[in-house]
Amino acid sequence: MAAPSSATDAVLVPSDPVPEGTHQVRGVDFDRFQGRDITVAEMVENMADMGFQGSAVSEAARELNNMRAYRHPETGEKTTIFLGYTSNLISSGLRDTIRYLVRHRHVSAIVTTAGGVEEDLIKCLAPTYLGSFTSSGAALRAKGLNRIGNLLVPNSNYCAFEDWLIPILDKMLEEQEAATKKAIETGNEEDELHWTPSRVIERLGREINHEDSVLYWAARNNIPIFCPALTDGSLGDMLYFHTFRSSPKRLRIDIIDDVRRINTMSVRAARAGMIILGGGVVKHHIANACLMRNGAEHAVYVNTAQEFDGSDAGARPDEAVSWGKIKADAKPVKVYAEATVVFPLMVAASFARAKQLPGEK
Repeated sequence: MAAPSSATDAVLVPSDPVPEGTHQVRGVDFDRFQGRDITVAEMVENMADMGFQGSAVSEAARELNNMRAYRHPETGEKTTIFLGYTSNLISSGLRDTIRYLVRHRHVSAIVTTAGGVEEDLIKCLAPTYLGSFTSSGAALRAKGLNRIGNLLVPNSNYCAFEDWLIPILDKMLEEQEAATKKAIETGNEEDELHWTPSRVIERLGREINHEDSVLYWAARNNIPIFCPALTDGSLGDMLYFHTFRSSPKRLRIDIIDDVRRINTMSVRAARAGMIILGGGVVKHHIANACLMRNGAEHAVYVNTAQEFDGSDAGARPDEAVSWGKIKADAKPVKVYAEATVVFPLMVAASFARAKQLPGEK
């Protein structure tokens, strides 16, 4: 007896020829590396045809290498790379990967949140500890411990931060008032001192003078760190308390100069690249700066957000193309993964490779 033709026609629909050049699915063939350890770069390269997020990680590493390799044919100018990350990533051990990129000048500018600033400084003063996602919030509160996922930060860390920060804010206020007085005497507005988030962060990076710090290396290498949400964290709490301490004088921080600064960097870039870990302010602030040049040539997103709710955090790169924030002919990559898992792999397969790319010295 033959199977019903209606069933065979439904199940065994004839296949069209697969387009020429289509890759076959393959994973990492560890037999090829018998007798020696496989490098991270080799593993990421061999994940290119794995499928799912394995392929995305490999594609993202390739895009990072494209950012890294570019040189303007006439001026030799490199890609202006904007790195964005959320504060939880500085709380985690990914801080060390970010510090590597900044220390070795692999990025041109940073956008982060208040926590991305203060947690870097606090870790220079006292450690963050590994805890558990399932620890009781009430029990931790009674012990003066704050939980960030499976990380623990004692309240005493923030006390140490306040003790370190307040004298610096006092000095910054003195400098601001002295500059204002000078401007009145000279009649020259250029003599005024306008603190901006990026100038405040640079000052703190120089004050911390600690080689574990991302801010320290950013200040040393003249890499601006932008933080339009500077007050949204412990740093904001300290600035709030400082207004009472310094009353009637008050530290003034101007966000307008910073948006002009980051947008100007984007407009003047020979080529622009975005590396965005997470979402929210850090993602949009970089993308909006790249809008000023009609889009970035390169973009790599790493986050776990979905687009079904219309959030910018979950939006795929193609949505940014519609706004003119990524160029239409770019080849952006979004990796749907938690950054502490995949970003070190991507950096190991790109910026951290000993092998030079064409155009590098």
